[in-house]
Amino acid sequence: MEITAAAPIAERASANRWLQLGFGVACMVAAANIQYAWTLFVPEIQKTFGWDRAAIQVAFTIFVIVQTWLTPIEGYFIDKYGPSRVVLFGGLMTGLAWIINSYAVSLTGFYLGAVVGGIGVGCVYATCINNALKWFPDKRGLAVGLTAGGYGAGSALTILPIANMIASGSYQQAFFTFGLIQGAVIMFAALFLRGPAKGEVTFSTKVLQSRRDYTLREALSQRVFWVMLLMFTCTVTGGLMAVAQLGVIAQDLGVKNFQVNLYFFAMAALPFALMLDRIMNGISRPLFGWVSDRIGREYTMFIAFSLEGIGIVALGYFGSNPWAFVILSGIVFLAWGEVYSLFSATAADTFGSKHIGKIYGVLYCAKGLAALFVPVGNLIMQATGTWATVLYTVAGLDLLAAFLAVMVLRPMLVRHHAANGSTMPAASH
Repeated sequence: MEITAAAPIAERASANRWLQLGFGVACMVAAANIQYAWTLFVPEIQKTFGWDRAAIQVAFTIFVIVQTWLTPIEGYFIDKYGPSRVVLFGGLMTGLAWIINSYAVSLTGFYLGAVVGGIGVGCVYATCINNALKWFPDKRGLAVGLTAGGYGAGSALTILPIANMIASGSYQQAFFTFGLIQGAVIMFAALFLRGPAKGEVTFSTKVLQSRRDYTLREALSQRVFWVMLLMFTCTVTGGLMAVAQLGVIAQDLGVKNFQVNLYFFAMAALPFALMLDRIMNGISRPLFGWVSDRIGREYTMFIAFSLEGIGIVALGYFGSNPWAFVILSGIVFLAWGEVYSLFSATAADTFGSKHIGKIYGVLYCAKGLAALFVPVGNLIMQATGTWATVLYTVAGLDLLAAFLAVMVLRPMLVRHHAANGSTMPAASH
């Protein structure tokens, strides 16, 4: 009786929820450049002003910290004002950030741009992920994966135009032009966003999901939350360092300008790797999210985190070969991108969706913790003279997270769901 009664509601809601997902993905695509295209600007900023590379990368760390550590506050505003207003404000700040960078002539100016960009992207990211979690409890992995994939792969569309504009001798013009474009796209899409009404969603029959909504305080009192936070920090560190430092690593390994010839076209190793990485990063989020909807989040985490750890070790060992650099960096991004779909979906499965904006906001602070290691990576490389030490360290963190996924997190989640009566035979495999 309950299934029959719910079916028409889910059917009526399905068309609108996919449209909502599309608007969310569009916002994420437009916001992606602030993080993923940053590595293109660092060498040009250094060449223009002569500042130390580590000092410039502090701007990236500031951006990530602001983006992540303000997410719990943004979750409050999402609950209070709805997704449209929060993303509208986020789009304004996202565009303004790069306009500030285009006029910056001091490190303080770039640091200010990073703060503004962190606020803007944080509003966009938190809201769109939150909306996907609420609209698709039955397909959380896929829906959040597609949304996060827009952020991971979105810059693939603009990497080459930005690189070309920078190469023409004006990184300032690239900041200004693309700042206007990305801000306008986000603000337009924001006008159409809304959250689901009561009765417009249905739960999964394959993944354990809580039928009660935990408050933020209740979630923080659960040990399983802190295990997820530890795992999130471990896995995001390696990928985040690769995002910020890939251009620098390519330069130091001597492969940055090597022409990779694919017979039908040739491209320098770094731009080619960046384009491939964005595509792989975007594919990984819906792919692994879809897999997790079927085999469970923890087993999917084990597969992905192990692959990332092995890929990073191989990059440190073979990265001086241009072909290996391109292929292995793609593997690393394929295995890394899924963290943003798996942890958000797991959090919503574990604690419900009513307060997930605040709860995942705190969990997402793991990205800010990981960002603290980005400048440290430069310092370790300068001290040891090789990137291998840095890469092997973060690979170890990935393999640790893979172990925790199946040996610690899964048993804890089984007990957690059993305690609140969410155990279902179809999900207990």
